[in-house]
Amino acid sequence: MTALRAVVAIPARDEVERIGPCLDALARQEGVAASSFGVLLFLNNCRDGTEAAVAALTPGLPFRLRAISCEMPGATAGAARRAAMEAAADWLEAEAADEGVILTTDADSRVAPNWIARNLAGLAAGADAVAGRIALDPAEAAALPESLHARGRLEAEYEALLTEIAARLDPEPHDPWPRHATESGATLAVRLSAYRQVGGLPPLPVGEDRALAAALRARNLRVRHDPDIVVLTSGRLDGRAPGGAADTMRLRCAAPDSPCDDRLEALPRALARVLVHRRLRRLHAGGRGLGGLSAAALGISAETARAIAAEPSLGLARAALEAASPRLAARPLRPHALPRHIAPARGLLAGLRLLSRLRAAADPAGIAPPVPDAAPGRTQPSTG
Repeated sequence: MTALRAVVAIPARDEVERIGPCLDALARQEGVAASSFGVLLFLNNCRDGTEAAVAALTPGLPFRLRAISCEMPGATAGAARRAAMEAAADWLEAEAADEGVILTTDADSRVAPNWIARNLAGLAAGADAVAGRIALDPAEAAALPESLHARGRLEAEYEALLTEIAARLDPEPHDPWPRHATESGATLAVRLSAYRQVGGLPPLPVGEDRALAAALRARNLRVRHDPDIVVLTSGRLDGRAPGGAADTMRLRCAAPDSPCDDRLEALPRALARVLVHRRLRRLHAGGRGLGGLSAAALGISAETARAIAAEPSLGLARAALEAASPRLAARPLRPHALPRHIAPARGLLAGLRLLSRLRAAADPAGIAPPVPDAAPGRTQPSTG
């Protein structure tokens, strides 16, 4: 039997209508042998016949499938995903010939035909984890209110602007432009060793996907945000797990001006955050701790600054600084405020692109090429 290279972990609850398309998409993977990956379904609290549907589908699947049924009273999205990923990790440790890879998606999602291959390629290129983008199922998206789409378009534009500004001012070699800022459990891949190094998926009821990415970065592990990895996910408002994307969209339908995602903050604040991170990166590389940053300007004490400077890695120092500094606390905008920040962000980015082209013209040998001008798009309303 071919040794496993990867296991796809999928939590599922009452997904009898969607589990078939989800598994069919995985059965159609290209560029990777079906015998080299497995699928781990964690069926929690199912009451609608999902288990019987999976049993009926299993004989026709080209990959190995393990289905674990479990009663989890009060189960949350985060708890179910952690259980699925832990079971996937155990499977890999028991059978993988070399270091394996854990991927995760959702039972109401359909991955692209190159999903596994592109994730494995990103890891082979040096990343420790790869995050893809999500797009709403077009048919279900059409049924959502226009107000939600309008908000999503504003959020997507501003997020793309902030992401490219950060990529130009504080480039990361392992996560070059073009990149995106989404970290969703619908499309994540992580090396088994990296997963174990950070203690697995953080045990949170919601936000576990972004917490995993943050934990990886805190250990100086490399997270690649590949804009060419796209997964179609449900646009329904009746979610299966508390705190999931459906709850977020339903809240935004009921309260159109509810706060945006934490990443979408005022442009001056976002710019200051990027510049602090860039300065911290350079100081840490030079072994200078926080020597070039003002503790007072960051709103922290000298003692706290010394403790942060003593952190053994840039990732831990950055995480500690984010947690300690009130100047870096999240202050997300509300949708009505986005247009007045989008306009100056466009201007700033235009200046940065021009500077990049001028530098390229002065460097015809191409030693320091500019990053591309095209920004990766997002077609779905932001769900946080």
